[in-house]
Amino acid sequence: MEHITLLLAIVIVTALVFDFTNGFHDTANAMATTISTGAMKPKTAVAMSAVLNLVGAFLSVEVAKTISSGIVDEAGITPEVIFAALVGAILWNLLTWLVGLPSSSSHALMGGLIGATVASVGFSSVNGGTVITKVLIPAIAAPLVAGLAGYLGTRLTYRIGRNTDQKSTDKGYKAGQIASAGLVSLAHGTNDAQKTMGVITLALVAGDILAPGSNPPMWVIVSAGVAIALGTYLGGWRIIRTMGKGLTDLQPQQGFAAQTSAATVILASSNLGFSLSTTHSCSGAVMGSGLGRKGGVVRWSTATRMFVAWGLTLPAAGLVAAASEYVTKQGDWGVAAVAVFLVASSAAIWVISRRQVVDHTNVNDVDEPADAESPGVVTTAMAAVTPPPPAGAESGELKATIHSSPSAASSAPETGPASPAAV
Repeated sequence: MEHITLLLAIVIVTALVFDFTNGFHDTANAMATTISTGAMKPKTAVAMSAVLNLVGAFLSVEVAKTISSGIVDEAGITPEVIFAALVGAILWNLLTWLVGLPSSSSHALMGGLIGATVASVGFSSVNGGTVITKVLIPAIAAPLVAGLAGYLGTRLTYRIGRNTDQKSTDKGYKAGQIASAGLVSLAHGTNDAQKTMGVITLALVAGDILAPGSNPPMWVIVSAGVAIALGTYLGGWRIIRTMGKGLTDLQPQQGFAAQTSAATVILASSNLGFSLSTTHSCSGAVMGSGLGRKGGVVRWSTATRMFVAWGLTLPAAGLVAAASEYVTKQGDWGVAAVAVFLVASSAAIWVISRRQVVDHTNVNDVDEPADAESPGVVTTAMAAVTPPPPAGAESGELKATIHSSPSAASSAPETGPASPAAV
């Protein structure tokens, strides 16, 4: 580490800042459903998630190797390029956090890295085959596979509990949610912390500190794990509100099915070295579980905004990174100018966020407007082919239907607070 230059040190610190934003941006993936169903208190949930993210960072380096030597060719990549890539990724993370949209930190990083590399040395340095097979295909497959698993898991949980008391069933599944949330947190640390490890390793290779193809040093693994754990503990409450309350109304059975499905997909991808988006997996599982319950409603207006953000992530982060790379290549003053721009933009986003604070005290306090969203075409079609619920589950599902369906709410008496609307 004694040969690390000032520029390389700036790149490493910026990478850890990105890792920190990744932590609070993706806390919702593990804990949104657990918090929304009341299985855990908000602060306790994020604390547990932070610890397990740290543990998960030490379980594998396969994804880190994909980042450091797979997406772009190491030859010709300079620390300035990596710095520009991180600027694009960080700003996209902060913007989507501000509006409460669960976009992919992974794809923000990939987009930034690709955009900065193209601006520096051209398209020839991007390994298109690796991008397609290990980034784009998993991006499309992850929400579909996790969504199908969440749907089937939800149907199975209701069938298993059809002859049991509803209160006892809810209590049991809330306990199960805690275990499954822990598994998602562990999987998140295994997958996402490695992405920062890979970027730092790539920077060390570019700075001639490590040989090409090297694994991340232990100090890189430790620092990346600690950074993502601290970010997770801070809690991305705006995105937790969207994931837990904005997409659909979840019962404990659905939360358990969604989290278990997402964790399975994420852990499998980590072992295969796929740079999978945990956000895509968890969001798909949540929507699948929403469709899996009879009378459940997925709020497609919120889902549509989320899909648009997913589609914009790679190009938006890439464009910002490319512009940053153009400035940084002008010399030391260019690097300083981009650093000032990053700090000023981050501070401005934070100031704007203070106008309407969302934290652990009000993360579930969302009131549904009178013109709440009606079930969409997909929800209606799924409900038409879904078998009637078992007798033992009718009471719980009836209550959920009243809360989630405007037509039911207008004809049935209120039994509790209204469900939240899309954020």
